[in-house]
Amino acid sequence: MGGLERPKFVLFGSSIVQLSYINEGWGAALAHIYARKDAAIQPSLVIVYFGGNDSVHPHATGLGPHVPLPEYIENTRKIAMHLKSISDKTRVIFLSAPPASEEQIGIHLRGKMDMVRTNEYCRIYSEACLEVCREMNLKAVDLWTAIQQVDNWETVCLKDGIHFAPEGSRMIVKEILRVIKEAQWEPSLYWKAMPTEFSEDSPYDPVGVEGKTVNVSEPDLFGDFPWE
Repeated sequence: MGGLERPKFVLFGSSIVQLSYINEGWGAALAHIYARKDAAIQPSLVIVYFGGNDSVHPHATGLGPHVPLPEYIENTRKIAMHLKSISDKTRVIFLSAPPASEEQIGIHLRGKMDMVRTNEYCRIYSEACLEVCREMNLKAVDLWTAIQQVDNWETVCLKDGIHFAPEGSRMIVKEILRVIKEAQWEPSLYWKAMPTEFSEDSPYDPVGVEGKTVNVSEPDLFGDFPWE
C-alpha cells in the first residue's frame, strides 16, 4: 500500500537525549506531536545536543567527560559540517548546554559522582555553541537562557540538577517548535503546515454524542494539546 513518506527526525546527543523518551520527556512529546504527519518530499531534521558533560570541570585524574572549550568548539563545527553535507534537505537544530543547579547536583548526586559542574561553565559552553551556529547559519536553541526564565527553574525544570523534569522538557519542546515554525525551510517542517496521514472523515471513525463520526486525527481529541 503506497502513501506519503514521513519525515525522519534524528535526536543526537548525550543522556539528556537518551532520557528524552521517558517520564514526559521532550523526545516523546515531539514523537506525539508529529504522529501521522507526512511530507510529499521527505525532509529530515537532526537535533544535536552536546555541551553539558563537556563543560564539567577537569578531574585531577585526567578521567571524566570534560572537553576543553577549544576542542568542544571544533567538535561542534565538525558535527555541523558533516550534517550539512548529508543533503540540502537535511535541517539541523543545535541545543546549547542547559543550566545546571549546583545545589541540586549536591543533593542528588552526592556520593555517586566526583564531579564539579557549574552553571557558569554551562553558560560559557552554551555561548560557544550558539556562536558556532551563528557562524555556520544554523538554527539553535539557547537552553541556558530559556530554562532560567521559569520561576524556581532549579527544581521545576530539573530533577537532579542536570536532567530535565517534565516542565523542563516542555520548555525544550516549546523552543524547538518555535524555531521550526520561524524557519524559512521549504518544505516546512512545522507540524501544523504538514499534511496529516489519513485525515479524511470516515464512516468507520467512532461515533460522537451528536450521532456523527469523530475524526480521530484531530490532535486535541483525547485531551489537552498545548503545542503551537
